[in-house]
Amino acid sequence: MSDTPILEVKDLSVEFFVDGEWIAAAQGVNYTVNRGEVLAIVGESGSGKTQTSMSLLGLLPSNGRATGSALLDGKELIGLTGAPMRKIRGKEIAVIFQEPMTALNPVYTIGFQIVETLRSHFDLTPQAAKARAIELLTMVEIPDPARRFNSFPHQLSGGQRQRAMIAQALACEPKLLIADEPTTALDVTVQAEILKLMRDLRTRIDCGIVLITHDMGVVADMADRMIVMKDGQVVEHGGTVEVFAAPADPYTQRLLSAVPYFGNPNNDYEMPLVDLEAPAVVVAKDLVLKYPKRGKQPEFTAVDGVSFEISAGEVLGLVGESGSGKTTIGRSLVGLQPVSGGSLTVGGIEMRGAKTRTLKPLREKVGFVFQDPGSSLNPRLPIGESIGEPLYLHQKLRGKELSTRVEKLLDDVQLARGFRNRYPHELSGGQRQRVGIARALALEPDLLIADEPTSALDVSVQEKVLGLFHELQKLHGFACLFISHDLGVVEQLTQRIAVMHLGRLVEIGPRDQVAHDPQDPYTKRLVAAVPVPDPVEQRWRREERDRLIEQEGVS
Repeated sequence: MSDTPILEVKDLSVEFFVDGEWIAAAQGVNYTVNRGEVLAIVGESGSGKTQTSMSLLGLLPSNGRATGSALLDGKELIGLTGAPMRKIRGKEIAVIFQEPMTALNPVYTIGFQIVETLRSHFDLTPQAAKARAIELLTMVEIPDPARRFNSFPHQLSGGQRQRAMIAQALACEPKLLIADEPTTALDVTVQAEILKLMRDLRTRIDCGIVLITHDMGVVADMADRMIVMKDGQVVEHGGTVEVFAAPADPYTQRLLSAVPYFGNPNNDYEMPLVDLEAPAVVVAKDLVLKYPKRGKQPEFTAVDGVSFEISAGEVLGLVGESGSGKTTIGRSLVGLQPVSGGSLTVGGIEMRGAKTRTLKPLREKVGFVFQDPGSSLNPRLPIGESIGEPLYLHQKLRGKELSTRVEKLLDDVQLARGFRNRYPHELSGGQRQRVGIARALALEPDLLIADEPTSALDVSVQEKVLGLFHELQKLHGFACLFISHDLGVVEQLTQRIAVMHLGRLVEIGPRDQVAHDPQDPYTKRLVAAVPVPDPVEQRWRREERDRLIEQEGVS
């Protein structure tokens, strides 16, 4: 790592013109980035971390402006427009965006998009550009790069799309790489691979990296230095090890304390006792779930021979990578996915071959909290109507009785009663998730299915939602299938953990046993891939994971 700054940011401010006045998104931001160094910018949504970085490339919306100074190798970036800025973008500064599916052009192949970047900045023939693109796809370890060169973004998995975007970002070997939440939606194993790739590449091309994230585990794994932003201002900065060991600002202290610490035996939540004598709410025996043939797509077995039970009052965590069958199992419990083989009983109702009339009583016994409350709530209905709709349809409540129940549910999820007249777009992500929980609990179900309910939330908001979830579970005593790829969250809330891999249940057992003494080789790799918010311990965990991969020859 060089001591010479590649980027010097001084007194950078970003403002947006809204309703006739300039609103500050960031004020007086100062930092430097050296060659071969990773600087993490952390903070919650709205702290200004992304907008300050986008201002370096002139990528602010039309109502935004940036002031101050940002020198890239002595060249001023603030105020640069037109052709001079286009020469900077992609060639000297590249960006890995948060969501590759929306950042990549869906109508062009990934190979075409990488070639376009190369030929925009270098005088290359189409053949030479294609060869370089395949070389880049090989560098980021995409399987069969020559074939994937002709693939469209939707034909790749989330991890492969992220690798393709990294390949495009590195095409011109930039001096500075801005990575905006590069691993937010990825499984822990894919996340570990992407972080390892970025670590390898920064030494290979000696570029500086600005890592924008709210994941403290990723910061501990990647960053040399970090700055913490709150309400548009830098409240703390320093070496990563020093800040984690002794955070000075109260906000940094709260942020670090809110992070779920996987493998920490000190669990703040007291888990309720499970009634083992009561009949199990869910019983699955040799469960098989298949997606039928569609066009040229053959029949696909998503879940194969899975057996488990969920007792009354128990929270069972279901973990695994994308495509392992977790969500498909959750859908089968509410009748959204037909049972192809084996047996599945939910609330005493056999789901295999069940008719619509048979499933109707089940709608009152099972609630569902979806991953993205913004898209699962009706945007045309006020919050109060969304929460009250199950009561209106199933229990025929009307008038004052319905209004009283809705207000009670708002109280339960700690939202002001006045929120009942607001629409989903007027609420924050954490508030929308609370509405989703209130709606799911409206009929006081025996079983709640929570599908990645906190994956898109900031750590402090996540902490509040998890605390709320735990209190409601103790209050109502419902059984719960908690689906997640965040093992830190699962460890906090569950009594048992079940691990899925490629449609099969490879391990199930008490929380502490699975978290601290996993038996299956896949579970060991999954546990080793979880980043923890401690730079010293994370270095050891990373070495242990590399040892497991080398030992078994898998990733």
